[in-house]
Amino acid sequence: MLEIRLEAPQDQNAIQHLNLAAFENGPEAGLVDVLRSSCKEYLAFVAVEDGVVVGHILFTPVTVDGSDVTGMGLAPMAVLPSHQRKGIGSLLVRHGLDHLRQSGCPFAIVLGHPEYYPRFGFEPASRYGLVSQWEGVPDAAFMVAVLDPEVLPKEGGTARYRGEFDAAM
Repeated sequence: MLEIRLEAPQDQNAIQHLNLAAFENGPEAGLVDVLRSSCKEYLAFVAVEDGVVVGHILFTPVTVDGSDVTGMGLAPMAVLPSHQRKGIGSLLVRHGLDHLRQSGCPFAIVLGHPEYYPRFGFEPASRYGLVSQWEGVPDAAFMVAVLDPEVLPKEGGTARYRGEFDAAM
């Protein structure tokens, strides 16, 4: 039976192992550890199957230049390679977005696969005048899920993840 719940302190080692495995020893595992210790708005969920953490999703604040509106950035999201293509990532994304919507978050952004994230309501951020802080990001890969259209900055702007992401890019 698969359970999705908030990340707990006892999950940290499993989450690090999961991110190292899912991202082939990339910077994501270290990034999660740094964000966990530096970001008080850190929001993460785990997927647990038979007592084993098999998936993880992280949301951290993003801002839009020229606006006082704060949304959340989805990154990273990982599933153990042995458990991929079983819908666990989809469950994590849906659960996270539902939580954000219920908590009044106006939007979530993601830099991800344009074939994957639109099924959850993500669309090119450029439709709302939002651009990535990083140059060279393909328009189709930088997406937003608008959770409260009344609060989304009407004039758009540059969306900025926390500074810890710069080292991982």
